[in-house]
Order: sequence, then structure tokens, then C-alpha cells
Amino acid sequence: MTLRHMKIFVSVFQHSNITRAAEELHLAQPSVSFAVKELEDYYGIRLFDRIGRRISPTEAGKGFYEYAIHIVSIFDEMEKTIRNWDTMGTIRIGASITIGNYILPPVLRQYQEKFPNLRVEVTIKQSASVEQHVLNNDIDIGLIESQPEHRDIVSIPFMEDYLCAIFPVGHPLAQRGEVTLEQMAQYPFLMREKGSAGREILDACFAIRQISVRPLWESTSTQAIVRGVAEGLGVAVLPSLLVQKDIREHTVETVPFEQPLKRNLHIVYHKSKYLTENMNAFIALCRRWGESRETCSGDGKEKE
Repeated sequence: MTLRHMKIFVSVFQHSNITRAAEELHLAQPSVSFAVKELEDYYGIRLFDRIGRRISPTEAGKGFYEYAIHIVSIFDEMEKTIRNWDTMGTIRIGASITIGNYILPPVLRQYQEKFPNLRVEVTIKQSASVEQHVLNNDIDIGLIESQPEHRDIVSIPFMEDYLCAIFPVGHPLAQRGEVTLEQMAQYPFLMREKGSAGREILDACFAIRQISVRPLWESTSTQAIVRGVAEGLGVAVLPSLLVQKDIREHTVETVPFEQPLKRNLHIVYHKSKYLTENMNAFIALCRRWGESRETCSGDGKEKE
């Protein structure tokens, strides 16, 4: 059992293909196949099912991957850390779309003032994709909008955000002092796509209240939803970070919820991740940023 075996297994698992793994590792295909067989013989388990030319991991293979990816990543981390130590090299940051648009740019500007020689690589995707990148060690630290589900991910809340109800200007519900989801459900609903963090929270709120809503629109674009609401096509519930500007400019109107819908934004990293000084500095900066920035409480107005 060697580190070479682990690296070969990780590559085969990620590609689900012996040939592509061999090409990535610059090895002969028989050498890759033999290394996988040696692993299976050593542990007395089947790591992959082989059906025709396709291979797929077994349940044992999936479990083994969780160990192997972090054995390999710890070695790679040691190489990078020892060679560059803490002021050179690269830090890989992942962020959800909302955080990537509205929070990460000013945070990174401050961060790179402190670490000017550090290369910062950024990936912007849905929260679930960022979480998977953390598990695969494709990124070092993630910033996401939902509570991570995987047991191997450490989560630190760093900022509170609210969901805001938005309406066309002059809409009947916009004249109320407060509004409920039940009242909004009587009107056409414009929603983010399934899988987005904001949509998951909203769907959970509907389920708890036993409200059935079939959205008129589903969009990956928040601005498309805001424009649709502004044109009178329906109502929407969106994170306050995304709609504060439109509310201030009176493109749409908002009314606070009778029961505020709030969520925490999270810093996430793998529990086995070795956190360098610059990674800890990034986490600390995000926490300070969150403490100093309070978003609206559901009525479109920033807290004092």
C-alpha cells in the first residue's frame, strides 16, 4: 500500500474510466488496472463494478474514496505548504452565486491587500456544488448559503441574511403592514431554480406551512425575476442581499413578513483540512465582515 496506489485510485474514481486516469497520470493503462487490483486484493473488497467497458464505484469504493482523497490532498498540501509556506502559493475559494456577487469581491480586495503575493483562485457555483468541491478538495474554503449536510464538513456561520417579499409597485399586498406566505401564495409566484439555496429555504417554508405553490416562472437569474415582478407578472421571495438596490430604487416594493424568514451564511471546509495561516486569516476576515454588515430584516431597510 503506497501513496501511488491512492493517487491512482482517486483518479480512476473521479474519471470513472481507466484509460482517462492513465492519461492523466502519464501511466500505461495496464499499470493503472493492476494498481486497482492490488488495492482490492490488499483489502479484500471490490472497489469498482466492471460492466463491459464501464466501471462504477461500489459502496465500499465510495467509502474508500473519502479516505483516499484526503490522504492524497494532505500530501499535496504538505508539498505546497513546505515549498511556499504561507505568503506565496495559492488559496482556492469557492462561493455561492449570491455570496460571489455581493460579498466576496470586497472581502477579497481587503484580503489581497494583506497577502499581495498570494494567488487567489475563485469558483462561483451553487451552494451544493461548492460543498462537493470542498469534499473533493478542489477548493480550500467555501462560502455558502445553506447548512451543509455532509458530516465531514465543518461549518461556521458568519453572516445573517433575510428573505424579502417583493411586489410590483401598487400591488394590493404592498399596502399592508405585514404579509404572510399564505397571502402571497394567492398570487402568481416567480422563483429561483430548484437546487438554489434560496429556493430550498422557500420550499421548506412552504412545506412546513402546508402551502402548495406552482411557480409561474423559474429562473437562474435573480434580475429576470425582479424585472418580472416589476412588470406585474407576479410576486417573489428573494434574499435581501439581491434586492436591496431594487427596493431602494423603487423598482419593486417590499413588506416585512409577519414571521421573518432568515438564514445564516456559512464558511465551510473539510474537517481534515490543514488550515494555513492565510486560510485562517481569510476565515477571520469573513467573520469580521459579517459582524459589521447587517442586511435588511425583511422590509428592505438595512438595520442600524
